[in-house]
Amino acid sequence: MAARAGVSPATVSRFLRGQRVRSYEAIQAAIDELGYWPSAAAQSLKSGRTNTIGVVVPDITNPYFAAVVKGMESVTRTEPYRILLANSDESSEQEDDVLADLVRRVDGIILAPATEQDETPLHVRDADVPLVFVDRDLAGGERFDAVLVDNDGGGRQAAEHLLSLGHTRVAAISGTLDTTPGRLRREGFVGTLAKAGVEVPPEYDLVGDFKEHSGYQLTLSLLSLPEPPTAIFAANNLMTLGALKALHDMRIDIPGQISLIGFDDLDTGPLLRPPLTVVDRPMFEQGVLAMRLLLRRLDPGDGGGLASRVVLDTKLIERASTAPPGGHPSPARTRKTRSR
Repeated sequence: MAARAGVSPATVSRFLRGQRVRSYEAIQAAIDELGYWPSAAAQSLKSGRTNTIGVVVPDITNPYFAAVVKGMESVTRTEPYRILLANSDESSEQEDDVLADLVRRVDGIILAPATEQDETPLHVRDADVPLVFVDRDLAGGERFDAVLVDNDGGGRQAAEHLLSLGHTRVAAISGTLDTTPGRLRREGFVGTLAKAGVEVPPEYDLVGDFKEHSGYQLTLSLLSLPEPPTAIFAANNLMTLGALKALHDMRIDIPGQISLIGFDDLDTGPLLRPPLTVVDRPMFEQGVLAMRLLLRRLDPGDGGGLASRVVLDTKLIERASTAPPGGHPSPARTRKTRSR
């Protein structure tokens, strides 16, 4: 191949390891002409790299994480890397096992930690494997690159929207509070209501597990109260779907009897009955940015330096599932979108 390209074998070797060479076009033409396909195992042994990036998410079935991984894949499509996807199932123990296996098989890892108290990511860093957080953070995780969203601000947007409609009996179905999204979305939501003089009583302040079943069951518990809320905020997409199903099963008019607002939009959000009001975020962009941060760390020319901490804004998408207490949304409100 080197002879066909008119370069030295060392130049071809550098090219196959992903390094820049002046005769790129000639080498690529020789590869195409000869039908050469280098052995991934041989390349790994020679370069010390696997050209594989591990991605660990808490729930592989959640459409949010599917969109984030799609963003990552859009970056690696033009890079010599492939993605190895793993699921921690919201379990620190399972995450430990997954990461212990990945550190021997990948060049870098993108992780959405199961909890903010995880210790395993610290060991990954000690193993000299570049690590980037996406969606979730660690307590004291400032040493790591991360791509997050303004969860506190998103909770605040949801509360401000319900307050603007006149709701004072408001319930929150939060995700697990030992995670960044669960804790900060609740703090932003409940704190904003409190500043406006609207307290969320304990029977309205419920904690789920980011799964659809918990959204369903907790909504049923709210409906069983002597005085149910007039509005519910569900802090992720799957719990919102669970809440919506419970309200439908109990023949509750939305938003005539209870308004419902969720966090994270769904492809089917505008098609649901009624179309859902949500706090949305740039999911695909989160994946793109996380992968770019990791590839920067994998660049031989990267000199280390301080961690990059990216926090993206959320936006409120107003549709027909929210209205004043006992009222109905105006046609304009079903289409209006506010960004922060």
